[in-house]
Amino acid sequence: MSLDSDSIARVPVHRVSPSQDAASEPVDDSLAVEEPLEIRLGHTGPTGFTTRSLAVTMRTPGADFDLAAGFLFTEGIVRSRDDIARIAHAGPSRGRNHTRNIVRVDLQPGVAIDLERLRRNFTVSSSCGVCGKASIEALAVRGCAALPAGSPRIRPEVLAALPERLRAAQPVFHQTGGLHAAGLFSSTGVLLAVREDVGRHNALDKLIGAKLLDGELPLPDSVLVLSGRIGFELVQKALIARIPIVAAVGAPTSLAVELAREFDITLAGFIRPGGFNLYSAPRRIMNP
Repeated sequence: MSLDSDSIARVPVHRVSPSQDAASEPVDDSLAVEEPLEIRLGHTGPTGFTTRSLAVTMRTPGADFDLAAGFLFTEGIVRSRDDIARIAHAGPSRGRNHTRNIVRVDLQPGVAIDLERLRRNFTVSSSCGVCGKASIEALAVRGCAALPAGSPRIRPEVLAALPERLRAAQPVFHQTGGLHAAGLFSSTGVLLAVREDVGRHNALDKLIGAKLLDGELPLPDSVLVLSGRIGFELVQKALIARIPIVAAVGAPTSLAVELAREFDITLAGFIRPGGFNLYSAPRRIMNP
């Protein structure tokens, strides 16, 4: 296996053609790289400065600082880029991949953190047994309010065209076919930013983290387009970043729809050039 870049690996394979009596030929194939990323947190506590391992996620290398910052933001550990003193790759260098697979985020001395929260497992999945209602109520406890009732508004034909525009902006996907994407658009269909990753949650954390580090959060006038299905966690991250319209080529889950309706997020699924399904807050979709 060889690396064309941090995100793409080349591997030898045998391409089989059933129509030619299962004849095969040796070729090279492009794969999306998947490697673990450890996120470490440095903060000042009662006993002085402390560094702790916070989480490990499987991701595609690239935009690692965005990923770490977005993860900390959507988990409520940082509120703005001003909370972050420094982000850097960490750890002793023991080969090509070791150092780049550890990112340390140091917080400013005055940033308070919830130590009990740090002891929990941050990864939430559809099989973890977390109560959906409790999860939604927890967002209210964190101070998340419903999205404003006004702008943005987007024309149906503009929204229907966004997945193709997102696909056109996925260079690694074009070579590997193995990545999810999260894209941020204006209400007129202008692409503002895109991030790719093997994990759909990571792709969105990278996107939100990039905007955090650029000082551009919240995002009340933007449209989020996702390349796959819409789960609860993705809508939750959009809510925390204050993104009012979430759209995807796939289906939403029931809890994703419940969350969108609770916080007045416009949620659209199964987006195709010929139309889409609207699950909540349809008033942001302008009629022709």
